[in-house]
Amino acid sequence: MEIWVDADACPAMIKDILFRAAQRTKTPLTLIANHPLRIPSSRYIQFKQVSAGFDVADNEIVKKLNVGDLVITADIPLAAEVVAKGGHALNPRGERYTTENIRERLTMRDFMETLRSSGIVTGGPSALNHSDKKVFADQLDKFLAQHKNNTS
Repeated sequence: MEIWVDADACPAMIKDILFRAAQRTKTPLTLIANHPLRIPSSRYIQFKQVSAGFDVADNEIVKKLNVGDLVITADIPLAAEVVAKGGHALNPRGERYTTENIRERLTMRDFMETLRSSGIVTGGPSALNHSDKKVFADQLDKFLAQHKNNTS
């Protein structure tokens, strides 16, 4: 099992949690982005830079993803592709995307996009806070523990 990160928009505090978790659990972690990133020196952590362009990083993640891998992303269409391919998706606020909830998330995303394109100001998500960080860390730890138990 590997962890893939849609790193272009992933908050630094979430990356830090992922770096520590990869090191602690010896889980391969790959960050994919279209701009250079600094990562800690670790045999478990790597970075791949892709060219700039619409969905280039997303497409790279889907191409490399194996069944059972975990993807960290706030991109709902990417999460839908991950789930359809047999992967797991977790957003930076700690919400797991599943076969049961991904269709609803896509529908809501499309609805909000329609509102914005018609000129209605919907506002964006609130800034990530300490509570979100804790929920993410807890969900990541829970996922990694379940994976470890399933492979032992």
